[in-house]
Amino acid sequence: MESTPALFAGMVFALSGAALLVWAGARTAGRAPVTQGGGPVGAALTILFGAVSLLAGVWCLAQV
Repeated sequence: MESTPALFAGMVFALSGAALLVWAGARTAGRAPVTQGGGPVGAALTILFGAVSLLAGVWCLAQV
């Protein structure tokens, strides 16, 4: 029973992290702002949190 919550959390983290990275990459490649009024700091933080979320998801899935 303990593997079900870990599987769910891992999938949520991995999908949201991957979505953040894809979205930030597409916005950056199109020279569009990633955040409203954030500038390059907002883009860097979005990519950082996307990568951390993706790594947390992979870690959770590896624990199952």
